[in-house]
Amino acid sequence: MSILLNLVLIKLKLKRERELKKSKLILVYILIPLLLIQFVPVDRENPPVDESITLTAPPEIIAILKNSCYDCHSNETEWPFYSYIAPVSWLVERDVEFGRDDLNFSEWNKMTENDREHAKEEIIEEISRDTMPMPIYIVTHPSASLSVENKLALKNWLTGRETKMHTH
Repeated sequence: MSILLNLVLIKLKLKRERELKKSKLILVYILIPLLLIQFVPVDRENPPVDESITLTAPPEIIAILKNSCYDCHSNETEWPFYSYIAPVSWLVERDVEFGRDDLNFSEWNKMTENDREHAKEEIIEEISRDTMPMPIYIVTHPSASLSVENKLALKNWLTGRETKMHTH
C-alpha cells in the first residue's frame, strides 16, 4: 500500500512540475514579447500650431471642441499615459493620425470653403449619430462625451445659427 501511495505522490509531483514548467514558458512567451514591443517607436509629436490657419470660433465652441475633439482632430493632442504602452500606443497613434488626416482644426483655414462646408456637414452627422467622439475614447475620457446642449451649440454654430449656450 505504501508503494502505491508513493507512486501516486510521485506522479502528482511530476504533474505539478510539468504544469509549473508550462506556466513559466507561457509567462516567458508573453512577457518577453510585451517587453520587446515597448521599444517599437511611436510618433507622438504634435506638429506646430499656426494660429493663422487654425479654427476661429466663439470661446464656448472652442471649449467644447478642445474637450471632445482636439486630442484626435488637432495638432494639440494631449497624449495620455497609455499612449506610451504598446500595443495600445499603436492604436492611439493610428487614431490620432487618421483623425488629423480626416479633420484637423489646427489647419481649418487651409481647407477650401467647399471642404469646410463638407466638414461641417460631416461633423453634424457624426455628433448626431454619436459616433464622435468615438465610444472607445469616451471610455477613457468620460468628460469628452457631448451633452445634448453641447451638440445643439455645435450644430447651431456649424449651421450659422445662434451660438449662445443656455445653462440651467
